[in-house]
Order: sequence, then structure tokens, then C-alpha cells
Amino acid sequence: MAVTIKSGREIDLMREAGRLLEIVHDELGRAIRPGISTKDIDKLAERLIRSYDCVPNFLNYQGFPASVCVSVNEEVVHGIPREDHILKEGDIVSLDAGLIYKGYHSDAARTYAVGSISSEAEKLVTVTKQSFFEGIKMAKAGNHLYDISNAIDAYVTAHGYGIVRDLVGHGIGTKLHEDPQIPNFAQKRKGLLLQPGMTLAIEPMINMGTGDVRWLDDEWTVVTADGAYSAHYENTILITEGEPEILTLHET
Repeated sequence: MAVTIKSGREIDLMREAGRLLEIVHDELGRAIRPGISTKDIDKLAERLIRSYDCVPNFLNYQGFPASVCVSVNEEVVHGIPREDHILKEGDIVSLDAGLIYKGYHSDAARTYAVGSISSEAEKLVTVTKQSFFEGIKMAKAGNHLYDISNAIDAYVTAHGYGIVRDLVGHGIGTKLHEDPQIPNFAQKRKGLLLQPGMTLAIEPMINMGTGDVRWLDDEWTVVTADGAYSAHYENTILITEGEPEILTLHET
């Protein structure tokens, strides 16, 4: 496992990549409403990312045909945007997007309500987001990687939700996916020792029912095995000498 430690210059570039991605997500969040197609969201995402002289890092990544993953309701991740997929009142929609700024990647995901949603869906979205923050309480130099995994698992399991085990978080830097892999479920081992300069994408994917998933025939879209709703929340973070720095979120 080759986990990169970023230099001061690299960290500055990743901070800017993260800051710009946060702006893009904020704009996308404001566009979410009943009646918009998932393809419209993708078009907006690409336009925004390129307006900052950045490149959408998801577009054509291993063949993915869009700039943002738009996953609705039971879709967990990697939903392919479509003109005929129209958001409706009561849906929840997860947007997973990233960009490249001067050779450095950022990656973040948010799950949004489409109009008014059920209290059950709202709780799922809230717990998923909070599980990220529970996890990064452990993201400190001197702790181990799986301390993050264990904290996320403990919080989510207490709420009775299923944790997706087939997909995990990852390191990030000059590549979108770097070592290490970061599970959102409890591990028996400790994992690597966290050190300042590591940059990680922490991304709980939490289901209202079982944690089991399956892939659709498009070979990208991942859905819950039982058809229950799923939520996704992700940020790119930096391990420091003290508290972790969230590069893709500046106001919590």
C-alpha cells in the first residue's frame, strides 16, 4: 500500500480544489427541485466545474459518461444522468461530484431532499451526514485508519440502518482513487497509522434497510437489494497535527 503524504504546495492545491468543489455543490443544491431532470443537473455540474478552469474528474473515468453521479431514492451511487429521469416531490437525490484543479482532485457527495420528504427519509439523510462527522472525530494523526471505520459503524448501527460494504472511501490526490481503501463498517484490524499530510475521501453510504446492493445492467448504477432508500455523504479531508481539515466543506 502506497499512501501519499502531501507537501505544503500540494495541500494548498488540494485546498483550492476542495473550495471550488464546495461552491459547485452549493450551486447544484440550489438547483434541486421537482421537475428537473438528472441530465439537467449533470449539464449544470459540468458547466460550473469548467467555469472555474477545472476538469470534471468523473467524466469518462473508467468510461463513466457524465460529470456527476446522480442517484435517486434506492440508487446508492453512480447513477447515470438521463433526460427522462425527472425528480419528483418526495424523492431524495445523492450528488457525487469531483473536479481536478491544476492536477489535484477533490471529491464530495451530498444527499438532498426534493421538495418535502417523509420523516423517515429525512432521518436517513441526517444520520448519514452525521456518521461522516462521527467518523472524522477519529481522523487524527496517531490514530489508525480503521478507528474512522469503527466510529461510523457504531453510529449507524445504533440507528438500525444498513451500511454498504461493497463500496468504500479512498485516498485522493493526483489520482481520484489512491490508497488506502476506507471501509464504513467495523474492522478487526487497526489499519495504517494516520499521519499529517494524508488526504482522504470519507464517504458513508447508508441504506434504510439492508446494506446489500446490486448493480443494474448499465454496469454503473448501484441500487439497494431491497429497494429501500439510500443516502450518501462525502468530503475530502486532510490529516493534520491536530483536528482534521475538511477541504470540501467550510461551514458545517
